[in-house]
Amino acid sequence: MDKISIAVYSLLEVMRWTIFARIILSWFPMLKGNRLMDLLYQITEPILAPIRAIIEKTTLGKNMMLDFSPVIAFLLISLIEDIL
Repeated sequence: MDKISIAVYSLLEVMRWTIFARIILSWFPMLKGNRLMDLLYQITEPILAPIRAIIEKTTLGKNMMLDFSPVIAFLLISLIEDIL
C-alpha cells in the first residue's frame, strides 16, 4: 500500500473508533458541556448527520426511535476500506 492509502485507512480507523466511543458513552448520563462528548460530537457529527438525514427521508426513518446512522457509517467505512 502506498502512503496515501495508509493515511486514508488510518483516518477511517480513527473514525470507526470515535463513532464507537460515541455510541458507548451515549448510554451513560453526561453533564452538558462535557469536553469529551463535545469533541466526539464535533468529530463524528459531520459523518452521522447526513446519513441520519437520508434515513429520516425514508418511510422507515420517520418514526424510528433508534438512530441507525452509526451502523450505516460502519458499513460505509468498511466498504471504503475494502475498496482500498
